[in-house]
Amino acid sequence: MNFIKVLYAPVVFTDRVMDWISPWFLLGLRVYVANVFFKSGLTKIQDFSSTVALFESEYKVPFISPTLAALSGTAAELILPALLVLGLASRPVALVLFVFNIVAVISYSDISESGVKDHMLWGTMILVVAFFGPGRFSIDEWLKSRFAAR
Repeated sequence: MNFIKVLYAPVVFTDRVMDWISPWFLLGLRVYVANVFFKSGLTKIQDFSSTVALFESEYKVPFISPTLAALSGTAAELILPALLVLGLASRPVALVLFVFNIVAVISYSDISESGVKDHMLWGTMILVVAFFGPGRFSIDEWLKSRFAAR
């Protein structure tokens, strides 16, 4: 019995360490991805007329007008990252941001190979939040603990 306990001790230790680190990792992941999209949104609002022009000539978003695409894309890049950092409605926000990320890759025909790789990285990071949740440091977790007690 002691032999099994000795063999299992590193596993228990590792689990405890990972339980302590994972909320910080998820927070860092959320902040990193949110920063990328938020900065892009800030760039778009600096000169919105040129943003609309980009959506008319460069970004080929299907089904909607370039002006509506520019407006909704900019709003998404400013609002969704804020919600992601706060951890509010994290899973639905992550899924919407994931789809937004895919649309960004599809709609920009001149995207480079490294740009595609960046979007793949961001998409993977977003999916981690969608599948595993925002972690302990989130409004979602606070709400869940507050209302689960009732």
